[in-house]
Amino acid sequence: MRLKNIAFILLLATTLAGCNDTLDSVDISTVKNKVEHPLPARRIAEMQKKNMPRTSPIMIRIFKEEGVLEVWKAKADNRFDVIASYQICAWSGKLGPKVKEGDRQAPEGFYNLTPAHLNPNSKYYLAINTGFPNRFDQAMGRTGSNLMIHGACSSSGCYSMTDEQVLEIYAFARDAFKGGQTSVQLQAFPFRMTAENMARHRNSEHHDFWKMLKVGYDNFEVTKRPPEVNVCEKKYVFNQQTDASGKLGSAEACPPMSTPPALAMALASYEKTYDVAYEKAVKKLDGMVWYEPSEAERKAIVADKRKGRDLAYAPTGTSLAAGKLMKEEEFAALMQKRTATPNKPAQPAVAAVSSRPGTAAERMKQDRLPQAAGSPAPAQAPAPAETQVANTEGTATTVPIPAQNPLAYAAPQIPDDRKKPFWKFWAKE
Repeated sequence: MRLKNIAFILLLATTLAGCNDTLDSVDISTVKNKVEHPLPARRIAEMQKKNMPRTSPIMIRIFKEEGVLEVWKAKADNRFDVIASYQICAWSGKLGPKVKEGDRQAPEGFYNLTPAHLNPNSKYYLAINTGFPNRFDQAMGRTGSNLMIHGACSSSGCYSMTDEQVLEIYAFARDAFKGGQTSVQLQAFPFRMTAENMARHRNSEHHDFWKMLKVGYDNFEVTKRPPEVNVCEKKYVFNQQTDASGKLGSAEACPPMSTPPALAMALASYEKTYDVAYEKAVKKLDGMVWYEPSEAERKAIVADKRKGRDLAYAPTGTSLAAGKLMKEEEFAALMQKRTATPNKPAQPAVAAVSSRPGTAAERMKQDRLPQAAGSPAPAQAPAPAETQVANTEGTATTVPIPAQNPLAYAAPQIPDDRKKPFWKFWAKE
């Protein structure tokens, strides 16, 4: 019964996500200047209510599985809050990163969007280039080009919105750049990286990659500010400080690094709560496998949305709505059936749950996120200026009050001696 409830909640979340922001009320034919078209009055009123300057920095978050794109905006206290949530009209492929040109996969990772990434002349109404491949993608040998957030609701590796939606998203970015922001962080995730979702996808071939992304996800959840992102040893590193001689090369060995003490304390508290929730979720999902649907299966459940539209309009639906929890035996039987051909007997299929060695308890222990290398023990961390915020599990977490975030106004760079590093805002001088 619990498993049925989980599936129902996931489906309900998908139905509600972005339902108030489809913007179908906007008549595109009346827009005279799409590049300078202002944000609607309701958005301006909401920004005023949340104490967000009109041209303050923004950040974009994408969650593939539920098909949601969120715009977050800096408040006067320099913490970010969500200002808009949109239901993605079309994304191609399945969960997992883009690996090579032509694989139809939409990117996952952390990307920097500059004014040069805005395309006002896109044949898909308006477009924002995601910046794929980034330094991490390049270090991994991944290829692909022209991966966009654009209109027209048709995707071959992009995140496609309706024209009405991309008009507004473009306006958010345009206004932020006018306000002085030079680099907007795009965080593209397979799903919200909660304990429940990580447990549900614990057997995926992409699990290790997603654990790496989760470190950045957690940093943002704790601080509500875009993390400083770097790459070394072919992996993402977040909010790490190095000495003056430490250089971060995408494929080179990471230099000695450490998490700022105050941030380490906050992350340790967050992860402790997460571990408890993850253990509970794994036990609840024991013996069950999440079946991730194909793009065709996602399209089938939203086929009615195409009625009366141009043929190019191709919504793809969400993985949550088309996927389902299955018993291990049912999943194995389904996979075995799919491998059978008239000239080739079906091969015994092993459920995804068994794709990683060890017992369920051992795998659960492996899945817990380790503390960042070089992080000081929480007990030894000094006490900075603090404030209380709620983490994703609803408990209070102590984090320092930051000054202006330089990363929100400038492209992330390895700081030199003339610039005050980001982490200085997390520790006393």
